[in-house]
Amino acid sequence: MIRLLILIFIVIAVEIYAFKGMRHMTAHWDLGARRIATIVYWLSTVVCFGLTFYLMSQRQNFAMNYKSYGLFNFTIGFFFLVFVSKLLFGTFHLINDIVSVVISWFQTKPLVVDEDYQKVNRLQFFNQLGLGITGLYAVSALYGFTKGKYGFRVCQETIYFDDLPAGFDGLKIVQVSDMHLGSFNGALEDVQAGFDLVNSLDADYVFFTGDLVNNFSDEAEPWIPMLKGIQAKRGKFSILGNHDYGDYALRPYPDKQKAHFERMLQIHEEAGFKLLRNESVKLESGSDSIRLLGTENWGKGFQQYGDFDATMQGAEEGEFKIMLSHDPTFWEEHLLNKTNVQLTLSGHTHGAQFGVELPSLGIKFSPVSLRYKRWGGLYTEGKQHLYINRGFGFLAFPGRVGMPPEITLLELRRKG
Repeated sequence: MIRLLILIFIVIAVEIYAFKGMRHMTAHWDLGARRIATIVYWLSTVVCFGLTFYLMSQRQNFAMNYKSYGLFNFTIGFFFLVFVSKLLFGTFHLINDIVSVVISWFQTKPLVVDEDYQKVNRLQFFNQLGLGITGLYAVSALYGFTKGKYGFRVCQETIYFDDLPAGFDGLKIVQVSDMHLGSFNGALEDVQAGFDLVNSLDADYVFFTGDLVNNFSDEAEPWIPMLKGIQAKRGKFSILGNHDYGDYALRPYPDKQKAHFERMLQIHEEAGFKLLRNESVKLESGSDSIRLLGTENWGKGFQQYGDFDATMQGAEEGEFKIMLSHDPTFWEEHLLNKTNVQLTLSGHTHGAQFGVELPSLGIKFSPVSLRYKRWGGLYTEGKQHLYINRGFGFLAFPGRVGMPPEITLLELRRKG
């Protein structure tokens, strides 16, 4: 109850203070324009929180109907667009007020009119900066909600190993993760570009590292032909993610959850993927071989279906090993410095679907870094490597801002 009251207080404070800043910035407008700005401001608030409260009141119905994702996505997107914009601008307006108060404490000389005007302009700096940053955020968010979520990109890495068998030197692996197909709300044509991009990479193997759907197997049904159309010269393998078990919507309905899960297993098979469930397979190339391991979902703070011992059963000490694990915390807890698994492929984090990555400037930030130490791209410690795919689809936040949907191309090379 206390947390709820604190949240309500924060929301009211943001709305009122951002409105104060808006009125301050439009003080020189004529009366009619100011009235229109006021109406638009509070109308956006009413729509934002009206939709949010409706979504909360109908959460059970929404949880049981994947066809409602369209309204869900719109509501979440509108909230992020409107409330976060007000939060940003309100924060800068607060800074502006604090700076104005501090300056007034030290100001002793009376100012003439011209100086007064210049002073006012100087004291508007943080308001104007906040307005610019808020506008940039709003434009970026709108792009992410409409086009950015379909802006599929290829992230390519070449990884070198001392012990990679010669027969696998130059092996090309394409990794796809976190499709969350229900979130696309049936936009098959828009997403086809992503599938075409996968096929253009001429992969030896395609590995899918979990979260095919959000809650229901029905979400994947229209996509089966497209999933089946994914091409790999040597094979397609997959694992399950935390959303694939139906835990978030179907746990109160055991019979429905069982039917959902059985159908999920069939969908992987119909799509041409070999689903690995705490097991491994030997991949061969001529007289050489490597071991591919696939664990069920295991992650800190999530339902843990992964069985490390069962997954490793049959793997030999001297084999070159690749592990598929949806949640990267599995690598930290079970593999790093504890096994000789050379390469692990994960997903799950989505890179928060929001962030800034400028490798040439050494900038790499996403809010998800507050939750996960390793959240996107390649991480190497000693002779062990972890690659975290930033996700093909999206969940909750209905788009991608500065964190495009990813298709990973990994080339494995033998040193020397």
